[in-house]
Amino acid sequence: MDRQTRLKRLRFRAWHRGTREADLMIGGFFDRHSTVWDTAQLDWFEALLEEQDVDIMAWAMRTLPCPARWEGPMMETMRALDFVPVHR
Repeated sequence: MDRQTRLKRLRFRAWHRGTREADLMIGGFFDRHSTVWDTAQLDWFEALLEEQDVDIMAWAMRTLPCPARWEGPMMETMRALDFVPVHR
């Protein structure tokens, strides 16, 4: 499938996780960073979406140890959480 179709599918999956919190974290991460991802990074994110939301969120917030397969630059970027809107 072409890149644009793949991005549309991944965006839908990122924003339809089941809880608003997961949507904001995972969907926000996708929206902020996906435009510059290469194929390997898209592959990483697509595989990550197969994991449970609570696990992804816990790994990003460092409340659970992150499995080695997910550690690296992409997870570090997700951990910044600077893409999640905070209303005050």
